[in-house]
Amino acid sequence: MTNETSLPAKQRIWELDALRGLCILCMVIIHAFWDLSAFGGFTFDLPGWFLFCRQYGHILFILLSGLCATLASRSFQRGVYVFGAALVISYVTFFMVQVLNFPDDMLIWFGILHLLGVCMMLFPLFKRLPVWALAVLGVAFVALGAWFETFYIPVKFLFPLGLRAQGFYCGGDYFPLLPGFGWFLLGAVIGRTAYRKKQSLLPRVNAANPVIRFFSFCGRHSLLIYMLHQPVLTIGTILIFG
Repeated sequence: MTNETSLPAKQRIWELDALRGLCILCMVIIHAFWDLSAFGGFTFDLPGWFLFCRQYGHILFILLSGLCATLASRSFQRGVYVFGAALVISYVTFFMVQVLNFPDDMLIWFGILHLLGVCMMLFPLFKRLPVWALAVLGVAFVALGAWFETFYIPVKFLFPLGLRAQGFYCGGDYFPLLPGFGWFLLGAVIGRTAYRKKQSLLPRVNAANPVIRFFSFCGRHSLLIYMLHQPVLTIGTILIFG
């Protein structure tokens, strides 16, 4: 969810920035509905496609992150930076729940930023593998993560891997390494194949179009938007409707 591509501005691949921007804005909208329900007292009859995006939209974000990791340098350093931002969110949400008496759903123990940060730090260990090996590992990790969801274990501390203890609350924004790292590696497969030349696949599209520029701007600043949007939405909802 960061500005993973380290290419100069004039060489940036516009559709990746724009798609990341679209994803982050969709996430803001989803969280806005959650805040309005939790703190504003609103009830929404949401359509099926919205519920589908809420449940599975993160997969596109993870695929994009894995794709962009093949275009970027210093993946480990970027992962440390993202994971550090994730820890800040964990501490803030813990304070909100334990001190300010916000609902437990606000807790984030291992959310999307934790996942992406760890994936970026792990990727240098896998990036020299052939594409077919990345694809096999990606599918295997996704399948393993799906299997982990079918049972519980008697210990609590393995939840970042996707192994959950019965009755242990993993947080309201929970995205474990399995299947998450599998999706990340599959995104890397796309990057190593479709974007092996590190060029836009849509060079004839006018990237200076105002709409595209807006989404691309949001995509380039997705981490900042992620860090700021939830406190703004939550505080704003409470002040207006609380």
